[in-house]
Amino acid sequence: MSDDRLMLLDTAALYFRAFFALPETITAPDGTPVNAVRGLLDMIARLVTDFRPAALVACWDDDWRPQWRVDLVPSYKAHRVAEAGSETETVPDALTRQVPVIGAVLTALGIPIVGAPDHEADDVIGTLAATAERPVDVVTGDRDLFQVIDDARDVRVLSTVRGMSKLEVVTDEVLRGKYGIAAAQYADYAALRGDSSDGLPGVAGIGEKTASGLLREFGDLDALLAAVKDPSIPLSASVRAKLRAGAEYLERARPVVAVVRDLDLPAVDGTLGRALDADAFARLAEQWGLRGSAERVLAALRSPYQT
Repeated sequence: MSDDRLMLLDTAALYFRAFFALPETITAPDGTPVNAVRGLLDMIARLVTDFRPAALVACWDDDWRPQWRVDLVPSYKAHRVAEAGSETETVPDALTRQVPVIGAVLTALGIPIVGAPDHEADDVIGTLAATAERPVDVVTGDRDLFQVIDDARDVRVLSTVRGMSKLEVVTDEVLRGKYGIAAAQYADYAALRGDSSDGLPGVAGIGEKTASGLLREFGDLDALLAAVKDPSIPLSASVRAKLRAGAEYLERARPVVAVVRDLDLPAVDGTLGRALDADAFARLAEQWGLRGSAERVLAALRSPYQT
């Protein structure tokens, strides 16, 4: 191991990706689909092999759509709700049945599962990344987590947007090249331009280029909104009008977009292999027909201690 890195998994994002990437015909001996389970194990095996973290934590959505965020922006993730008035996310039954298996398998592998009441995995990741006293890799396909990147503390994102075979290591330097802003500005940027994947409308008429340019000029939303109210500060009439119309939305959207960084989380030790229960994992692998995926993840988790 090179630098004692902590790897934080955006777990649901990964097992959703695995489920849709692999056919449901991958089943356990009893016929239960296990494509998401096997896919997640293969992802973990690859991540550990390629990036050699010293510790691994599976961050969990205890609440995928917290009410306090919905109260602020009612459209937040509304399109993912199964039916009007329901708080159940649209999740295929074949995946729902695999989530408890994923939890049992991760536990047997000694990978801590960490969630927090009324909060999403993003908030758990934000807190663990902010408080870690070691370099951090965040594995996610969620652009909102770009806000936790910190080159000074060596916190980076391993983005799965283009797939596991084309992981992108995202740093502050990469963000500046892509969006023209720093990681510390990303939450303000997302609030301004909106995010359809999360049901955030953004400010009408403010797209990515305009949002990026405004933040480069003014630094953050506080300074930008202050400029809107100050006629002596040069700002086009069109942009000023759009921001004035969207000011109330921006005030509500900011805490929705911003990940929480100060949750009261239990202390966890995700050191690879330390809490591995090989017998329990072997039983689960047999029960659920995990075969090669089980062998690959075991080899990856044990390899740092064999060199």
